[in-house]
Amino acid sequence: MPSPAPAPLRSICVFCGARSGRNPAHTTAARATGQMIAANGWRLVYGAGDVGLMGEVARAAQEAGAATFGVIPTHLMKAEVGKRDLTTLVITEDMHERKKVMFMNSDAVVVLPGGAGSLDEFFEVLTWAQIGLHRKPIFLLSPDGYWQPLIALLDHIVVQGFADPSVRTLFRSVPDVATLTSALRASLS
Repeated sequence: MPSPAPAPLRSICVFCGARSGRNPAHTTAARATGQMIAANGWRLVYGAGDVGLMGEVARAAQEAGAATFGVIPTHLMKAEVGKRDLTTLVITEDMHERKKVMFMNSDAVVVLPGGAGSLDEFFEVLTWAQIGLHRKPIFLLSPDGYWQPLIALLDHIVVQGFADPSVRTLFRSVPDVATLTSALRASLS
């Protein structure tokens, strides 16, 4: 009797800062996220940088044995120190293609603390979900309440009538990696 087909490799897209920020809890969460991805046998899909929280997630995932899929535009290879020792490295022409390739190669999206780039990435996948282009789970990992001001802004947008309350059902904010792990397992089963 032939052996059953292996379960499909699940890939987790992580959007996060190319800087580490000031709060050490964010670096700790980034490393724990990389380790958690590896511990679950998932693949890390991320921006291919070796700096900031991006580098922390990737190095932790690699050290724990995870496959890594990095995507970086040509113009950021130097600034973000493109990590060349990944399982797969894709170099794109621009940021739009980067986001698209990352998203298309993932089963779920996790947004760690970050700046304008992370906000751009979050809002793009949120908008795509809002207009029905995908149903992939989206998680905001919010150590020490990092994303609370963003959630308050989204609530304000709903109150002001610029979005339907259903926008809040398209993502979930989680306080720590343990909660994120349970949420990802449930959403990918």
